[in-house]
Amino acid sequence: SASGMAETGRILHHLRNNIENPKNTVCIVSWQAPHTLGRRLADREKRVKIFGEPYTVKAEIVTIGGLSGHAGQDLLVEYATTVKKSVKKIFLVHGEEKPAMTLTEKLKERNMREVYYPELHSSAEL
Repeated sequence: SASGMAETGRILHHLRNNIENPKNTVCIVSWQAPHTLGRRLADREKRVKIFGEPYTVKAEIVTIGGLSGHAGQDLLVEYATTVKKSVKKIFLVHGEEKPAMTLTEKLKERNMREVYYPELHSSAEL
């Protein structure tokens, strides 16, 4: 059952009803943001909270890397290059800091000078 980081939707019901059964397997097929239930499961935490209630993880947790609905850095740079005449600023607001900083540098190397990785809850003038 799809739901991004396992934070909302039907997946929570599936997990609540199945996470404590060692006969079950939870397969995580995408990147999971820090501090999300999906990441806690991917990190193999033994206890997790679902709907505010603690559960012991007895189901097998497996991860499959390489699957994503997101574009890689090369594709993002290629796209940004094609639209750079109409774009004044680029804000990288999704993903972890280290890859975002690498992408920032790649974009700046392509003469896109106003590339930002803003802090949480910050604001910017557009």
